[in-house]
Amino acid sequence: METPGEPSQGNFPPNLNLDILANNMQNLQINHQNQQHSSNIGGGISRPHNIPFRQQTPPSAGNRPAMPPSGALPRGPAPPNGPRQNTVPPNTVSARPIGPPSVAQPPLFASRPSPPGALPSSTSAPAVSTSSGIGPRQGPLPLSPLTSGPSISGAHGNVPLAFMPGQITGGSPLPLATCSSMPRSEVVLPQSPTMLSSGPSPQPPQMRPSFGTPPAGTTSAMRRPPPPFSAPPNVPTSSGSSPFSAPVQGIVQAPGFPYGMQTWPSQTQQLVVSPPPITGTMQQQQMFGVAPGLSPLPNQTMALSHTPQSRIDPDQIPHLTPTSTVILHETRRNNQANPPPPATGDYIVKDAGNCSPRYIRCTIYQIPCTADLLSTSGMQLALLVQPLALPHPSEEPIQIVDFGETGPIRCSRCKGYINPFMKFVDQGRRFICNFCGFTDETPRDYFCNLGPDGRRRDADERPELCRGTVEFVASKEFMVRDPMPAVFFFLIDVSMNAIQTGATAAACSAINQVLIDLPVSSSLDDGPRTLVGIATFDSTIHFYNLKHALQQPLMLVVPDIQDVYTPLGSDVVVQLAECRQHLEILLDNIPMMFQNNRTADSAFGAAVKSAFLAVKSTGGKLLVFQSVLPSIGIGSLASREAEGGTCVVAGEKEAHKLLQPMDKIMKTMAIEFAEHQVCVDLFITSQTYVDIASLSVVSRTTGGQVYYYYPFSTLSDPAKLYNDLRWNVKRPQGSEAVMRVRCSQGIQVQEYYGNYCKRLPTDVDLPAIDCDKTIMVSLKHVDKLQEGSECAFQCALLYSTVYGERRIRVSTLSLPCTNMLSSLFRSADLDTHFTCMLKQAANEIPSAPLAQVRDQATNICINILYSYRKFCATVSSSGQLILPEALKLLPLYVLALLKSSGLRTDGRIDDRSFWIGYVSPLAARLAIPLVYPRMIVLHDLDEKESDNIVIPTSVPLSSEHISDEGVYLLENGEECLIYVGNSVQPNILQKLFGITSIEDISSQFVLQQLDNPLSKKVNAVLNEIRRQRCSYLRLKLCRKGDPSGMMFFSYMVEDKNLGTLSYVEYLVHIHRQIQSKMTNI
Repeated sequence: METPGEPSQGNFPPNLNLDILANNMQNLQINHQNQQHSSNIGGGISRPHNIPFRQQTPPSAGNRPAMPPSGALPRGPAPPNGPRQNTVPPNTVSARPIGPPSVAQPPLFASRPSPPGALPSSTSAPAVSTSSGIGPRQGPLPLSPLTSGPSISGAHGNVPLAFMPGQITGGSPLPLATCSSMPRSEVVLPQSPTMLSSGPSPQPPQMRPSFGTPPAGTTSAMRRPPPPFSAPPNVPTSSGSSPFSAPVQGIVQAPGFPYGMQTWPSQTQQLVVSPPPITGTMQQQQMFGVAPGLSPLPNQTMALSHTPQSRIDPDQIPHLTPTSTVILHETRRNNQANPPPPATGDYIVKDAGNCSPRYIRCTIYQIPCTADLLSTSGMQLALLVQPLALPHPSEEPIQIVDFGETGPIRCSRCKGYINPFMKFVDQGRRFICNFCGFTDETPRDYFCNLGPDGRRRDADERPELCRGTVEFVASKEFMVRDPMPAVFFFLIDVSMNAIQTGATAAACSAINQVLIDLPVSSSLDDGPRTLVGIATFDSTIHFYNLKHALQQPLMLVVPDIQDVYTPLGSDVVVQLAECRQHLEILLDNIPMMFQNNRTADSAFGAAVKSAFLAVKSTGGKLLVFQSVLPSIGIGSLASREAEGGTCVVAGEKEAHKLLQPMDKIMKTMAIEFAEHQVCVDLFITSQTYVDIASLSVVSRTTGGQVYYYYPFSTLSDPAKLYNDLRWNVKRPQGSEAVMRVRCSQGIQVQEYYGNYCKRLPTDVDLPAIDCDKTIMVSLKHVDKLQEGSECAFQCALLYSTVYGERRIRVSTLSLPCTNMLSSLFRSADLDTHFTCMLKQAANEIPSAPLAQVRDQATNICINILYSYRKFCATVSSSGQLILPEALKLLPLYVLALLKSSGLRTDGRIDDRSFWIGYVSPLAARLAIPLVYPRMIVLHDLDEKESDNIVIPTSVPLSSEHISDEGVYLLENGEECLIYVGNSVQPNILQKLFGITSIEDISSQFVLQQLDNPLSKKVNAVLNEIRRQRCSYLRLKLCRKGDPSGMMFFSYMVEDKNLGTLSYVEYLVHIHRQIQSKMTNI
């Protein structure tokens, strides 16, 4: 995925490289054309390729030289000549028909950033060091005056244009902890009578409430919540045997969590106190879902002492305990599905038939046989699908399978694709679909005899029969037209506000620098396919003729903003190779051309519609830079923020209507864009209200994304704008995509959630799809499932690469069915559950009052824990709050959600609208960081032994862990807060900021790298976090005593602040609700 880069010149630490972030994707092969595929034509065998980790040189960087790598990634040696080790199982006949050998295939996706100590390509072979000749560009790129100076310097300053991982040394593969299904226990918490609120117990919430329609009698546990951030769940590890060929011992300590977030080991503790003051008899309920003769789920009891005030000791309740374990996860073991590691953890997947959890995650890894059983559990059944997710660098690449003109093998009834769970019968002459049960004839050229185990003898040789995820080359039947080329059309706001704030100059500088990163065909036959165009707008629209024959670009003005059109459509969108020189000159001149512009109006809607007309015939991507509220022409908007106010009023009664689009004009336009495969990405560089609720409709419907820079700062935001734009065009992505999820009989797709256009109930239309986008799929029962059978889910994504190759990415997941309620709780996936709750809450915010949405989130948590307490818990005192081990951190995450910026009542309307849009396509690994921040102590970094761990252990989000003499970093994947106490020693301020008084620093600043160990370590931590998140986090300085300090402390989720409950109080509230439901049975 990423080539280790040479440390840049100057005083940077060894692991810092000025091109890390966007170069994350430089070796991913989705955008490389003319790859050779394994062929299944004529009954030949599709062999796994012999170079699973080969990296390929990206397109030429022109006259900007690349730096050689400074380290080597440990890789396994290429297999020797002859049969592969895993090609023929011992019980197969060697004389079976075998087709011609396949040609070596570079991987479609290379991988995520390679962590130090990552596995080589094969754990059963000695590791070798390899190096790639491709690295980031030397030194910082040429910068405009806007981005030059102390904010982005060559040898100083933490504003690299992009980031790459540090030096990686070769050597033998390190042992790793294996991920296995571990026995679940419970966490039992007591209720402290002194912490209960006065008054009668409220009515118990109803089972399985839906967002937006709260059952009668629900109560609100929260009246005001704070914002988002990072903190993950538990990662149980076992010392069992490795799923890989070589025996694995011990664990790998991942230095600085090179990829993803920290993982959290399970805690097995209970709190027991005297019964609570709620009256009434509490009889032990019958164990529902426990088979006769089997013991119920175990209880672990630990008596805890109380403080003199009879309060629960906060240190004894479930908390996040970080660990740096890298987990080996085999998707199936002993022919059964293996529950995945936490999404926020660092893990390496071996595809053993089920797809990687990076592509599909399920809320429960044992499917309930009936809808009644699911309803009783209080949980929901849903999938999180991320079809183009980035793999780990040590994982085998996805295999490409080419069936020629006939296309991939499919069920003739339900059209499900061939997968490892389709059963071949009648000596291989027929196969049974694992989705609809229909029996099909095996095509003659695909026939193969069955072995003694009932499997095809060539099953291990064919990726589609042994891998959970494969990529098929699409045949002509999947093409309505020829695959579209890569088209990028840039639309820049040049109104007076955009010019004066520096937003226009920042946009032009960023575009100019990413031209080198746009995909360019490597085929001499096809020639360059990438097309580009550019336009500017204020109260009129200005297109530019970029034809190479002209001596300079020619401006073409469109004054009609009601009935827009595109002049000379064939000349405003031209091939990149032809117009690069003209385009670079134009981008340099645009800020000067409009520097005296006094037009304050913005014809955003007309400009977007006119740009769409320019790319309508081909489809493509519109990248729009907008700074002010659209005030004229099609889709003009009026300021609505004053109607709802900003602070408290924004959370009351009808304020949620301000989060809905003002009218249907933008939605109608967006549907038309999606029908013609045009995606819109918005870069909003504003300092005032711009009505994101209305503008974001265009991006959400077309599969795009909204980037929000408020308030835009010419000091710190140009670097983030550039990195965001560069990642947008470089990351693995596809276009004109259609996705469908199929399920086994008895289960049906209920609804899709995400950024897409829905024209058919069964399909998701995606004008664009990339590695960061996730679609949530809610499921429902339509019939009973048979216990002991397996229920399969398959995601099929038909899409085009940027080089015009039509592909079908197919991921299959097969899970066991159960009638045991206890099995549902044992196999629940906390990260997926919470991410689905988060998405549903965000989806409901525009249509329901915030208090109602908060109540629904709390009630869902209560219903799940109540069901476990009633039907699955062992005999215990009624004064105990019992938490299932798999979901013991659910109350903490729900509390963090209630205090997030999306559900707080004191936020700006635009901030909440952006939060809703940000959550919609969010992946599971970033959902928990969004609401539960990661907090790191900075002031003593130089005193700690690093042990090659770049990011130190995080601390809980409580003010008890914050000292007035300390400096702390808080990040949530989008922004980064640095809190400086009032009593910090002057020498620490001097080392970190080069000053002696905190008053000398602006709230928005650029963290410089100074020549001392503390500054270097802090910069290394920030760079590593940015690399993990694939995002250039905005830096904000927070000081005690001013609003920025209050904002920082509002992220202390476990504290009681501004009318919200503390973590302990929230647990007590949940316990009281459960007790009330138990006594009212």
